[in-house]
Amino acid sequence: MLLTISTTAPPATDLGFLLHKHPGRVQRFGQSFGEATVFYPEADERRCTAALLLDVDPVALARSRGKGSPDFSLSQYVNDRPYAASSLLAVALADVFRTARAGRCAARPELASTPLPLEIRLPALPCRGGPELAGRLFAPLGWRVTAEPVPLDEGFPEWGDSRYVRLTLDGTVRLADALNHLYVLLPVLDEAKHYWIAPDEIDKLIRAGEGWLRDHPERDLIVRRYMGRRWTMARAALARLAELGDETEEQLEPAVAEDAPPGRTAGDEAAAAEAGAETEEPAAEPAKRKPLNTQRRQAVLETLEELGAVSVIDLGCGQGELVGALLSRPRFARVGGMDVSPMALTIAARKLKLERMPDAKRARLTLFQGALTYTDKRLAGYDAAVLMEVIEHVDPPRLAALERVVFGHAKPAHVLVTTPNVEYNVRYEFLTGLRHADHRFEWTRAEFAAWAEGVAARHGYRVAFRPVGEEDPEVGPPTQMGVFTRD
Repeated sequence: MLLTISTTAPPATDLGFLLHKHPGRVQRFGQSFGEATVFYPEADERRCTAALLLDVDPVALARSRGKGSPDFSLSQYVNDRPYAASSLLAVALADVFRTARAGRCAARPELASTPLPLEIRLPALPCRGGPELAGRLFAPLGWRVTAEPVPLDEGFPEWGDSRYVRLTLDGTVRLADALNHLYVLLPVLDEAKHYWIAPDEIDKLIRAGEGWLRDHPERDLIVRRYMGRRWTMARAALARLAELGDETEEQLEPAVAEDAPPGRTAGDEAAAAEAGAETEEPAAEPAKRKPLNTQRRQAVLETLEELGAVSVIDLGCGQGELVGALLSRPRFARVGGMDVSPMALTIAARKLKLERMPDAKRARLTLFQGALTYTDKRLAGYDAAVLMEVIEHVDPPRLAALERVVFGHAKPAHVLVTTPNVEYNVRYEFLTGLRHADHRFEWTRAEFAAWAEGVAARHGYRVAFRPVGEEDPEVGPPTQMGVFTRD
């Protein structure tokens, strides 16, 4: 991944003094996850550009992580980390330009405290929230922001844009401030960190955000994302920032979307379980209001009972919440759970207390690893199959394979599919982009209906639609469910 910093303040080569890196040398800095190289593609009196090139070694990255790693299985090796600006680049930047980020320069002390004309370029930046979010975060800090979306494939424009942007920042800013802006906001835009987020991240954020974060109009969003939506730490960081100003406690309390998935990724949950920590929950729901994930699970269970299903398989079972609820109801004589992640299945077995489960109950359960895009005879023979918040994690071109496997080969009598209603996202005050970092898409009610009706027609099913969660008169329910029944 690449970051360039340019200036035209004469003599431009003073940038080397500020960064403490000589323009005439190529310098390399070892990182636990690869190697950072600093070099100057141009350096004269009129314009000077410093480049930070980070070469990520996926194997070294995997080996450098402890049990708290948010990535597991193949995601340690197959990901966008080698080329996309992320927390890896932020950590390398903090290490390589440590003195510059602190605003110290013994050779040019007056220059270190002077705003300079700077141009910063990032050719590939993950931006969950699109180009507009990049503008909302950087523009209030004095930057002119140019964020160009990167298409998924220039040869197939109909596929649309990826979640990456080419970012250019222009402004007259102190170099130390510019580096701290990048250090904080790169992982915020990516909405992911490559390491387990510990409480000392609060101190790092307060130090890096000194002088700009407290009064930033998107302060709450920045803090929540920087903390990986760990609500307890986010509230602590906001309280620390409040101590620097006059805000009241009421102004600091975050508004939290009720849908649990945006706050945690599968990797976060796995890491928490491996570390022996309890999973944090978002801020308390309003009185007597159930979290959406609880309402969703309850709606699925009630529908299965209504349909008279006796054997049920949860496809994409994750850590086994629905599987556990099915096992608690004796009417479901046979329960299956399949997931692509071996780690998720390990955690599911632990949460279900598989080793201590009574023999009669254990005989009803089958857990196994598999992928929904490949034919698998173990999927057949169930009355009903459930895909609860699963399809939105599948790349659109692979939905046809999932359809073929579930509806064409397994052919259960009933299939229950739930997925977010993207129209409802406007009701989540602090949500930008999709509800979860791993979502490939989120559909409107019309888009989901079109897909479901097409699937039903192609495979001899009929489909009915049901709302899940409190239905908004304008944008509908937060979750939509399709109930497929084979003719």
